[in-house]
Amino acid sequence: MSMRIVIAKPGLDGHDRGAKVIARALRDAGHEVIYTGLRRKPSEIVRVVMDEDAVAVGLSTLSGAHNVLIPKVCEELISNGMGDVIVFAGGIIPESDRDYLYSLGVRAIFGPGTKTSSIIDFLEIISERKNSQLDVGVGEKIGWRWS
Repeated sequence: MSMRIVIAKPGLDGHDRGAKVIARALRDAGHEVIYTGLRRKPSEIVRVVMDEDAVAVGLSTLSGAHNVLIPKVCEELISNGMGDVIVFAGGIIPESDRDYLYSLGVRAIFGPGTKTSSIIDFLEIISERKNSQLDVGVGEKIGWRWS
């Protein structure tokens, strides 16, 4: 099932090669992808998700600000009535920080070297879960995550 997905670079991180690779791989897999470009505020990212009626948002972070920026995106999605949006992340996010992000409703974290096929597999499982009426959105505190 094709999904509309926003790929975003929150914060001041100026490196977007990985985000562009993921965006292209998702497009090649049949998804509709909107790339926000560099240096976006959490509120700008949430606005794009809203305006584009996206089902998911992938956040790419390499700057070390993931414990500040990703929670802000999650909180703003929920406060704007978009708790059903799937949030996944990628980049340099230490193992020690991942449980915190998962507790906020982030459903997957992909580190450097992840094969794009893993991200596509994740989205297929997400699609199956949504079709089965199982909660997967950031505001649906179910404890499920991709592993």
